[in-house]
Amino acid sequence: PSASRKLADSPKEKTTGIHIGSQGVHWEDVSPGGNFGAFTTSLPASAAKTLGSTWSIIGHSEERKAKMQIIKAYDSENFEKVSVAINNLVNSEVHCALNAGLNVLLCVGESAEERGEGNFAEQKPRIEAVLKAQLISNLNGVGQIQNNKKIVIGYEPIWAIGPGKTPPGKDYISFVSSYIQKVIDENFDFSTTIVYGGGLKEENANMIGSIESIGGGLVALTRFTGDIGFDVPGLKGIIESYPNPSY
Repeated sequence: PSASRKLADSPKEKTTGIHIGSQGVHWEDVSPGGNFGAFTTSLPASAAKTLGSTWSIIGHSEERKAKMQIIKAYDSENFEKVSVAINNLVNSEVHCALNAGLNVLLCVGESAEERGEGNFAEQKPRIEAVLKAQLISNLNGVGQIQNNKKIVIGYEPIWAIGPGKTPPGKDYISFVSSYIQKVIDENFDFSTTIVYGGGLKEENANMIGSIESIGGGLVALTRFTGDIGFDVPGLKGIIESYPNPSY
């Protein structure tokens, strides 16, 4: 709420294009005659909307990892079964967010294990299989998006996230983002934008921003060495390093 109030109290010319989002929503929500709101410690999409959110990040790699750890505690032998369960939960979260009137930033991406060994040509079929499975499952049942709501796809190469990791190059990101767009175009009745997250920094922002199939960035850290973390000047530097930056 404090972020929403600060945004509302700021001059409109300084806040054009700025929106408040939530870091995930619960896979269930309140409903007439159904759950009355027994979601302690979780954030239902309707509550996020009431608090001023217009967007929600869903399926972030850290969220998927947390779900995986819980499910694997009960069934550690069947990785495929665990992956299906996680994708089904993410799908429920997508529907809850859209039903509450939120825009969705759906994150997808492959881990080092899923990408596998070998050169890029050998890895491509495995990468495609992982991303397609996530997209088809996570967006199952999503038809035409009503009331000007949006779904943006955030690509996260999980193996490249965090300090000390090396982000993929232009050819890799271009291949993956183009493939994501292809899956959306062939299987769903809505248009989307693809943004990149995974070691996006001032040094590579211009390269990533020049990729035709990439429409923006998902930034977490702005300092990858020393005092690791996020700060607004660092974010500004990333934005200004983009081709034709705008605020």
